Amino acid sequence: MPSFILVCLFVICGNFTIYAQNTSNFIEIKGIVTDEKSNDRLVFSDLIIKNTNISTVTNIDGEFALKIPMQHKNGFIVITHLGYEKKEISIPSTNEKLKIKLTPAVTSLETVQLVAKTGDAKSLVLETLQKKGTLYNNSNTLMTAFYRETIKKRRKNASLSEAVVKIHKQPYSTYRKDNIELVKARKNTNYDRLDTLALKLQGGPFSNLYTDLVKYPEFIFTQEDIDNYEFSFGKSTNINSKLVYVVNFKQTPLVKTPLYYGKLYIDAETLALINAIYSLNVENKELSSQMFVRKKPRRVDVHPTKATYRVNYRIQNGKWHYAYSNILLSFKVNWKGKLFNSIYTLNSEMAVTDWEIHNTKIATLKNQMLRPSTILTDQASGFSDPEFWGEYNIIEPEKSIENAIEKIKRQLKKT
Repeated sequence: MPSFILVCLFVICGNFTIYAQNTSNFIEIKGIVTDEKSNDRLVFSDLIIKNTNISTVTNIDGEFALKIPMQHKNGFIVITHLGYEKKEISIPSTNEKLKIKLTPAVTSLETVQLVAKTGDAKSLVLETLQKKGTLYNNSNTLMTAFYRETIKKRRKNASLSEAVVKIHKQPYSTYRKDNIELVKARKNTNYDRLDTLALKLQGGPFSNLYTDLVKYPEFIFTQEDIDNYEFSFGKSTNINSKLVYVVNFKQTPLVKTPLYYGKLYIDAETLALINAIYSLNVENKELSSQMFVRKKPRRVDVHPTKATYRVNYRIQNGKWHYAYSNILLSFKVNWKGKLFNSIYTLNSEMAVTDWEIHNTKIATLKNQMLRPSTILTDQASGFSDPEFWGEYNIIEPEKSIENAIEKIKRQLKKT
């Protein structure tokens, strides 16, 4: 995956959060999505305003915030989560926090039946990857997305960045790469503690966009590497009352180069990839470090301890499209001659909150376009403004981020 880390002689220290106000143009609802039986909070659930492309996802606490244009205030919200039955509710007229409970879906297809129906797991994956030209959006699409990036030193927030971007999504049937246009952004960084390192995420929103395995399979399943993986069937699941095959994959024991392992969720009817959760094998510290670290002092040893990825797709009008992705990277930093090491965690996520088909070519505003090597610039703009995002849908911040933003606002008031 093209998610690199620049290690420099700086320190990053900071935090962030989000606020949104109701205006005459939209209403905002908030709530939580949980399992009906266990009451567990459901992370990464999809919430979509019915008959529109307006959507959001639940955060790590299972919570969400959704801004609804006034013309849809009498409509419905559709809630889906892998392994659960779809639920549809009317848009409430009050500001009361919603508590939405989803019912676990039941599937009875055994592995023996699955193999008889689909053949071996590797063949199923290859067939799935070949269907991108027919099952996925094949038009020029302009997507509005929210991007968040956090860097933590151990458990403390070290840097917080957020942005609203426009993704100029190219047809899945072409090899043209997508473009990203920056609409607005804010970032807070603190350089007070110069006894540590600064880790900067190179790639920004592009790193999350490249987790789109259907559009960019070459980042994991290249023609050269596909034979270096073992594929097997897991227990099937369900989404929207439709059967979903689960395929496990991992590198073969003889391969020493760091490759990936994880699960692919494939729609049984169309064989579309609808979800993927995977990780990089970081057992080989030297080789895995070479995949991420682009610059560091000589006296420092840096290696990844975790690299996990997630990508979700949604279907609209019979076509699937990229909807959400999440990247979590952890690094251990050792200074030669120092007794203690430092642990840094980088997390980035991007959610498509609206989109529209463009009949003409897009990505013409070159001065506003980001580059794949982008590192979001330092700026604290927006953290003190409760209406900074206006009508844009964003991912509801988790509790630690909310606390961090409050701290930023207090710091800004002092200065």
